[in-house]
Amino acid sequence: MEIKNLDIVNYKNISEAQIECCSGFNCFVGNNGAGKTNVLDAIYQLSMCKSYFNLPDVQNIRHGEPFFVLQGNYERQGERIEAYCGVKRGQKKVFKKNKKAYDRLSDHIGLLPLVMVSPADTVLIDGGSEERRRFIDGVISQQDKEYLAHLIRYNRILVQRNTMLKEYAGRGMDMDMLAVWDEQLAESGMFILKKRRDFVYEMSTVFQHYYDLLASGKEQVSLTYATTIKHDDLLASLKESFERDRILTYTTVGIHRDDLGLELGGYPVKKMGSQGQKKSFLVALKFAQFVYLSARNGIKPLLLLDDIFDKLDTLRVSRIVGIVSEKTFGQVFITDTNRLHIDEIIKQHASSFKIFVVDEGVIKEVGV
Repeated sequence: MEIKNLDIVNYKNISEAQIECCSGFNCFVGNNGAGKTNVLDAIYQLSMCKSYFNLPDVQNIRHGEPFFVLQGNYERQGERIEAYCGVKRGQKKVFKKNKKAYDRLSDHIGLLPLVMVSPADTVLIDGGSEERRRFIDGVISQQDKEYLAHLIRYNRILVQRNTMLKEYAGRGMDMDMLAVWDEQLAESGMFILKKRRDFVYEMSTVFQHYYDLLASGKEQVSLTYATTIKHDDLLASLKESFERDRILTYTTVGIHRDDLGLELGGYPVKKMGSQGQKKSFLVALKFAQFVYLSARNGIKPLLLLDDIFDKLDTLRVSRIVGIVSEKTFGQVFITDTNRLHIDEIIKQHASSFKIFVVDEGVIKEVGV
């Protein structure tokens, strides 16, 4: 899959831009804060209906402007797709495919698969379990509509159950209604649990492969899935935890409490990994995500690499670029503050490329 051209209006610090993309490496060079990452985030928003950085849509509108508009033209397995996202202050977000608005944004997820690697990904290692669950859910949802539907259903019922626990604290509770919600929660929860475990299993071997390439095969890395559900029976676990849930006024067991274990040499990478090891860990994880989506969808996702060469030695930079130059990968978008990095990448690996200079939100294509 490829994005042919991208139009941006009033998005973050970008007033207006029209970008013609190539099928290979699209490189954006500029100082920190110039707007390079905003270009990648615009591409991400057109795929995932939201900012990569989980900002409210209204905060992505350029300061002093009433709206932003993003539009991309794609080619996906021979099909031409026009994706449109418009946000106006005080109004509902509008998302369209080929000029027809979606009734539900979830219908768009997965149409334009994408993987983004960003300095912000450190939150997967250093942040709480909700960040790692969000990562898993985001990947699986791009290729499994049923999973996304169960996830939406589970979260809706969880809110209802927690509301009941709070409202009825210290007094009578509608146990019949609770039983209905528990059954529905268990049905969707067990579906999600199985899919997440399958995902971790499928990712693990590919993840180790890419980590070996980046780190010269010196360390063993692993992914594990940890659940609060006892004996793979969420309904029984909910019943068993009811008294504790009633006292605490929230649901203490379920897939919303699970975690993805990230280990290096048998220990949590959060505690044992150096900066370089953590960066290699995250890049390998995202490359494994790319292979997973590509295998499941039969489509090569877009690959967005945001400032990932910062603080990496020349050898590791060369390895990363060598990997993404392979036939496994397709269209790539790279940002960097160092023009020399970009020139070296193009010299060694890129047969198809474009270079754009970004300065205070203004984007200009330049020659080599």
